Amino acid sequence: DEFQMLTDAGEDTIFVDTATGFSVNQEVMDSISDEEIAKNKSSREDLVEQKAVEVGNIFSLGTKFSEPLELNFKNEAGENTPVIMGSYGIGVSRLMGAIVEALSDEKGIVWPESVAPFKVHLIQIGGTEAGERAEKLYKDLSAKGIEVLFDDRDARPGEKFADADLIGIPYRAIIGDKVPEGSVEFKMRTDQDAE
Repeated sequence: DEFQMLTDAGEDTIFVDTATGFSVNQEVMDSISDEEIAKNKSSREDLVEQKAVEVGNIFSLGTKFSEPLELNFKNEAGENTPVIMGSYGIGVSRLMGAIVEALSDEKGIVWPESVAPFKVHLIQIGGTEAGERAEKLYKDLSAKGIEVLFDDRDARPGEKFADADLIGIPYRAIIGDKVPEGSVEFKMRTDQDAE
């Protein structure tokens, strides 16, 4: 079995019945019978060709590895019997690429919070006072276990904002000379405006 994510950037071709969710990889389409398709409450006519990325799979290894390694168990009769093995794999790099492909926008990546490399992108804009306030916020968030990417580069605000959109961290916090003390300008990556 394969776990596929539909995307135009995919390298696999699969046939999908959008009503039932049944799908078949092009590699096995010619060898599958109409009866097998019907068992899945579908028909060849209902299958639509789409592009996809394989992000995981399950397959049987049988005793291919257990026999040479003498990986056995005692059966009910007390006889050594090779373990029947299987494999469940998730392609982490493929999964990350699929997420980027599915969720990016014209500005860059939009990481879901559950897999984002950081939760907050902290941007410091301005001089010493803003730097001190941003450093304090960075330490406070880090102390609470919140992973923060801290952009304290000497760069223009527009460049920092564009880079933040490109990187795609879920939440953006801005400390700057124009942000009143005790306040933070906050924006979700997917929102248009900051609060």
